[in-house]
Amino acid sequence: MSQRSKSSPDPIGSASTTVIQCGCGMHDADGSDEERKAVAVDPDAKARNIRRLRLIEGQVRGLQKMVDEDRYCADILMQISSVHEALRSVGRELMRNHLKHCATSAIAQGPESAEPMYDELVDLMYRHSR
Repeated sequence: MSQRSKSSPDPIGSASTTVIQCGCGMHDADGSDEERKAVAVDPDAKARNIRRLRLIEGQVRGLQKMVDEDRYCADILMQISSVHEALRSVGRELMRNHLKHCATSAIAQGPESAEPMYDELVDLMYRHSR
C-alpha cells in the first residue's frame, strides 16, 4: 500500500488540509472487501478519533468497575449514555470522512461504482441513526 500526501481545499478557509491517500476505496484490487481502506484520511481527524476511542476505552473500564462494585444503577446508566454519545461523536467524524473522500471518489468514477456507494450510504445512514 503506497501512501502519499495530497492537499485539498479547506471548506472553511483558503488554507489547505493535508490528507493521506491510502488504498483504493471500496475494494481491493481483486474486488474483495476483506482489506478495504479509506480513499483519504485527514490525519488530524484520525488523531482526534484515536484520542476519543482511548477515552471511551477508559470509560468502559470504569463502567466495568462500577458494575463490579454494585454502584447505583442510575449512575451506571448515566455513564452508559456518556459512552453512547462519545461513540456517536466518533461515528459522525468517520461518516464525514467517508462522504468527503470515499463516497465522493466512488460517485465521481461513474454509475458502476456510484450505485453500490448510494446503497452503502443509505444503509449507513439508517444504521447510524438508530
